Amino acid sequence: MFNKKTIRDIDVNGKKVLVRVDFNVPLTESGVGDDTRIRAAIPTIQYLLDHGAAVILCSHLGRPKGGPDPKYSLKPVADHLAELLGQPVKFAPDCIGPAAETEASSLKPGEVLVLENTRFHPEEEKNDLKMAEQLASLADLYVNDAFGTAHRAHASTEGVTHFKPGVAGFLLEKEIKYLGQAVADPKRPFVAILGGAKISDKIGVINNLLNKADAVLIGGGMANTFLKAQGFAVADSLVEDDSVPVASDLLAKAQGKLHLPVDLVVADKFEADAARKVLPVGNVPEGWRILDIGPETVRAFSEVIKTAGTVVWNGPMGVFEFPAFAEGTFGIAKAVAESSAVSIIGGGESVAAIQQSGLAEKITHISTGGGASLEMLEGLELPGVAALQDK
Repeated sequence: MFNKKTIRDIDVNGKKVLVRVDFNVPLTESGVGDDTRIRAAIPTIQYLLDHGAAVILCSHLGRPKGGPDPKYSLKPVADHLAELLGQPVKFAPDCIGPAAETEASSLKPGEVLVLENTRFHPEEEKNDLKMAEQLASLADLYVNDAFGTAHRAHASTEGVTHFKPGVAGFLLEKEIKYLGQAVADPKRPFVAILGGAKISDKIGVINNLLNKADAVLIGGGMANTFLKAQGFAVADSLVEDDSVPVASDLLAKAQGKLHLPVDLVVADKFEADAARKVLPVGNVPEGWRILDIGPETVRAFSEVIKTAGTVVWNGPMGVFEFPAFAEGTFGIAKAVAESSAVSIIGGGESVAAIQQSGLAEKITHISTGGGASLEMLEGLELPGVAALQDK
């Protein structure tokens, strides 16, 4: 299934190893807000250190506007990593050029260096080969362990492999194995749960999953577009009018595989303290909007989830940031956690939802990449993975 070389297949002893990690984490005034992605990279970093490598880490953080911006610096991430590893972590104030070269050249086996944000150079997102060559020149070997950016062909994910053959880290390998298996050869019944705001982001995914899955459960804002396609008035609900014809086509193609809400939680405004009521699916009263799936839908979806052999979930069922409209999302989280299925949470907001529900440890695999996991579920090849050496 996973046919790429990994760090187990190469000799790293005494070598400098450039690792593309995904340290795109939220920062607060006191440092790192959520370190899930940093912790996810530790097994690869620790393995390289234990096997005598000098480890150079590069990542992007946020979306700086094509130049250095102190609020997107990776320095707080380097400091946090030092605490997690229990050893000093060096920091270079740039990812290429003299500052990076000086730090990298003096790095010894067993030491760790974090380079500054790759997106401080606009060439990163253009997959500029000159930048890629400069990054590659810092090390003897290249490892990609950043699943969260594997769907982007950037200088640090794809370009660098033109100069240093790349292998996968443990996190990348694990992500591809779980998500790849779910699409290629799932334990059946295979149930996909899709939510979130937009259907337009997930048309390819729904199309692919209608061919692969036994049932596709739809909630969140994207369900509104399907309801409108069925002829219901959705009043002030979020809806993508451009996508209504696509939703109609998908409903026709689905042959009963697509499960839509049977009841809805509606609100008189988009606020946490809005008045709320539960209505059966039908015309939403003027001035109201759908903000969650209703309790009957949670029950109906849970019955389908209970029978599953594999569950993949991407996107919340409602506006779970507002407690009054979180019951649908948390109800589905509970059903997934209680099922005996192989359960995979596909990155993005579903991860926050499962963590807030306190059920994360009952999930088989929680993906670190939203966009990358969606592209895998769509059946697309990820450029950052394709660029690595085959076994």
